[in-house]
Amino acid sequence: MMIMIRAIVRPEKVDPVLAALMDAGFPAVTKYSVAGRGKQRGIKIGEVTYDEIPKTMLLVVVESCDQEFVIKTIMETARSAGKGAFGDGKIFVSEVEEVYTISTGVKEAVSCDEEVTA
Repeated sequence: MMIMIRAIVRPEKVDPVLAALMDAGFPAVTKYSVAGRGKQRGIKIGEVTYDEIPKTMLLVVVESCDQEFVIKTIMETARSAGKGAFGDGKIFVSEVEEVYTISTGVKEAVSCDEEVTA
C-alpha cells in the first residue's frame, strides 16, 4: 500500500527537509507555497494581525513500510531548535488507493513486500 504524506513546514526549513529526504533515498517530492494559520490564529505585531502565514507544503508518496521513517525525517528536520515552536507545521497522512503513470498509462500497485504492475 502507498501512503501520501503532506507536510506543511516553514519556508526556511524546506531546503533542509528536501536534502534530508534526498539523502534518505526519497527524492520524489512535490512542493508548493501555501498560506494559512494554526491554533495560534496568526501573529500580531503591534496593531497589525497577520492571519495568513506563508508556509510550504511538501507532498511525498511512499510505501507504507517507509511511512514512519519519512515522517521522522521530516519532523526532525523541520522542527525549530530545541523542542520546537508554534508554527513549525503539521503532517497529514492518508492512504493512496491507486497510482497511475501518465507517460505509460500504467496503473501501478506497490507494497512493501513486492512491486506489482498491472
